[in-house]
Amino acid sequence: MKSFLLIGMGKFGRMLGEKMLNMGDEVTIVDKSESVIDTLGSKYTNAMIANCMNADALALMDVPSYNACIVAIGDDFQASLEIASNLKDLGAKRVISRAATEIQSKFLLRVGADEVIYPDRDIAEKLAVRLNSTNVINYIDLDAEYSIFEIACPSRWAGKKLIDINPRKKLGMNILTIKKGKSVISTLDGEYVFETGDQLVVFGNTERILEFTNKTK
Repeated sequence: MKSFLLIGMGKFGRMLGEKMLNMGDEVTIVDKSESVIDTLGSKYTNAMIANCMNADALALMDVPSYNACIVAIGDDFQASLEIASNLKDLGAKRVISRAATEIQSKFLLRVGADEVIYPDRDIAEKLAVRLNSTNVINYIDLDAEYSIFEIACPSRWAGKKLIDINPRKKLGMNILTIKKGKSVISTLDGEYVFETGDQLVVFGNTERILEFTNKTK
């Protein structure tokens, strides 16, 4: 079980907090709004009303004891910046901060954030990819060149063996696993026969996979 300090309970903070609770994590939430804490507090391990720009208030939260501290504030960058800096000064193991732009990210990393996330940008990028390719179900960027995609099995692959399609050699695309409804095929061999409805989890060059999915039906 992991423990997290979650600062800022706007829409993003609430969604993140609920997901972590569902995964069995211990989550302490902090917000400067009394009404927000009154509404949400009973769900969490601990809940505090505090302005975390105040280093003295933050120091009372035993910051080093958490696996990570997340600054989920999205509407006040100055607050995010100061809180990330204060958390690091107080010995936080890992500080994750929310940003809207590359400039914000640079400043957050400069003051000590270990990781910066872009919830709005990431959602927009994923939606744009899905809208431009009917075969892409989901994807995760790994770096500037490579991604993991979940794609629909091309209709022309149905009934053919993996060894005959040979996507690694012909397309530079590695099939990591195949999902069939709620089940997952974790171990594949060359004799596997593709079926209509298969969802392929693949790894490879982002541009090449997008080019392939945009041409594939």
